[in-house]
Amino acid sequence: MIFGYARVSTDDQLLDAQTDALTAAGAERIFSDKISGSTRKRPQLNQLLDQLRQGDVIVVTKYDRLARSLRDLLDIVETIKERGGGFRSLAEDINTTTPAGRLIFHVFASIAQFERERISERTKEGLEAARKRGRVGGRPPALSAAQRDEVRRMRDEEGRRLTEIARLFCVSVKTVRRT
Repeated sequence: MIFGYARVSTDDQLLDAQTDALTAAGAERIFSDKISGSTRKRPQLNQLLDQLRQGDVIVVTKYDRLARSLRDLLDIVETIKERGGGFRSLAEDINTTTPAGRLIFHVFASIAQFERERISERTKEGLEAARKRGRVGGRPPALSAAQRDEVRRMRDEEGRRLTEIARLFCVSVKTVRRT
């Protein structure tokens, strides 16, 4: 059986173009979610995966309709494979039901993984270069050095309650505890 899966991120977006393309591609039943692709909690996708049987194929209009991240895409396609099914993406012309399609999918996935690692590497290099120039990233400290000393004194020497100190310095109890 050929199943279609369509997804849009918000309720005000329409699924019509996706469902038309999936029907034209031979989808006998279409599951659809109106939810962000970044969340793995997609009820219709989970229902579809539960119903998947040997020889079934899941078709999407674009692979990003199925998953936002490469890791998520690989996990979902692996689940499909474990259940004896195949995956097909119309826009990218990927079809894991054929040996050539599986090869293309894995090459595509490897290139995407390589690019993700390169981005991570460049980001780390940029942060390290910024640190060497004296630039520190992240949120500025909630308390100055003098305030941190006073918080420690009040907490450790005077034994004041954390909530009281937090209120006095207009910070969270967690900030007082970490200081």
